[in-house]
This record gives sequence, structure tokens and C-alpha cells, in this order.
Amino acid sequence: MSRFRAVVASVVLTSSVAVTLTGCGSSEPPGAKGSTGRPAPGKASEGQTSTDGPATGGGEGGAAPATEKLAADPGTRYTAIAVPELEGLVCDEGDGGFHYGSDLDISVTGDDDLKEIEGDSQDLADEVSCFGSPRNVLRKGTMSASAPMFTARTHLYEDVSDPAAALNGIYDASVELATGYGRDFTGEPLTATSSSLVVKCRQNVTDTFPMTTCFWSNYGAAGVVDFFPADAQYVPLNSAVPWTRAFVAGALRA
Repeated sequence: MSRFRAVVASVVLTSSVAVTLTGCGSSEPPGAKGSTGRPAPGKASEGQTSTDGPATGGGEGGAAPATEKLAADPGTRYTAIAVPELEGLVCDEGDGGFHYGSDLDISVTGDDDLKEIEGDSQDLADEVSCFGSPRNVLRKGTMSASAPMFTARTHLYEDVSDPAAALNGIYDASVELATGYGRDFTGEPLTATSSSLVVKCRQNVTDTFPMTTCFWSNYGAAGVVDFFPADAQYVPLNSAVPWTRAFVAGALRA
């Protein structure tokens, strides 16, 4: 049975529609009424190394993200995943106290041919969640929970010789796995290529909630950014691409 769960404290509330919300996540935060909880696409803060240039444009009615030709491999490889500082968002390690049950949380799979870097996984912020202000509130029946704007999961590799091919493999395998667990992907995917990053986004319905999911890859890493809805609306694909680029620019450390 599909299960919607937010883990915030220790008190568990249940309803007849198999919704589980925990603790104060079931309370709507102050100022949330009428808010999308979704600022305009941002960028990495000053002082951070950008892997993709400015991440701007692509708002609710924004134009399609600019597409370039992927440049040659610059040889950059990454040893750490940091919690990024993004304009208008507060980010931290982990799932932000919110996740779906029944294995509905999106993951990165289909990367068996890529060798992950050696290292202590505890030193890597491989899962990061970012919140807007006011908080994004999801509702199901009489229950509600505070959710991130997005949750990102990142893998680092010794080498990704063909980012576009690797991304397609990860996208196909991950979407197939997620579909088997109950995500219903809808519409056509949007692929946007820059000089250093390939992003592929598609909308889907997860436990009745409209989600937008973006997979990405460059020559040394790949990952997924899962955007939660605000006001029961999909994050537009044209907004999800620059946000994904901004996350990657702020999170990867050479």
C-alpha cells in the first residue's frame, strides 16, 4: 500500500488512508498560506566553485534553458559533496525530515559500469535537502507535512567518459525502478546540455503528489534532484533545470 511519511519528531499520527505524518511536520508553518514555497531559480553563493556558470532564468513562464554542446573532459574529478549555499534556500544533509514510504523515494541506479571513488561515505553529503521560506506544505486528506523544495542524491565516480550516455543509462534504469514502486511518469522528458553538464528532467506523480525529477551527469559525478510540489503544482521543467545546475555548481568539490 502506498505510504506517505514525514519523519520530524516522535509522535505518530495515522489516518484511514494510510497516511503517516510524524510530529510537528503535521503543522502548517507560519506564513505558508498562499505561498508557493518556491523561490525563483537561484545560484551558488559567491566563493563557491561553479561547474556550470550562472543558473538563471526558467521561472514559472520562463523560456527553455539554453542548450550548448558538452565540452571536452577538463579532467576535473571530485572528492567531496558539500551542502551548497543557494540563494533563497536553506540546505542541510539528509532528507530534511521528510520522505515517502514504500520505496517511493527516488534513487540513482543503472550506474554499475561506473566506478565510484574510494573514500569514507560518512564524509560525503550524498543526500541533501533544501527548503524555501516559508516552508513547502504537502497535504493528503486531513494531514499535512512540511517538505523540502527538493532533495538531491549524488554519486562521485573516478571517470564518466560519456556523460550523455551515462545519464541515459541512469535515467532509464532509475525511472524503470521507480515506476515499479509506484511512481507514474508523465509527459516527455526535457534534456538540457551545457558545456559541463547534462540534465534530464521529467514530471511524475508519486503517492498522488505531482513531482518533477531531474537526473544529471558530468565527467566525474551523477545524481538526481527530486522537486516536491508547491500548492499542488508541478515545478516546471524550465525551472527545475536551472535549479539542478545551481545545486551541482554548489555541491561538488574537486
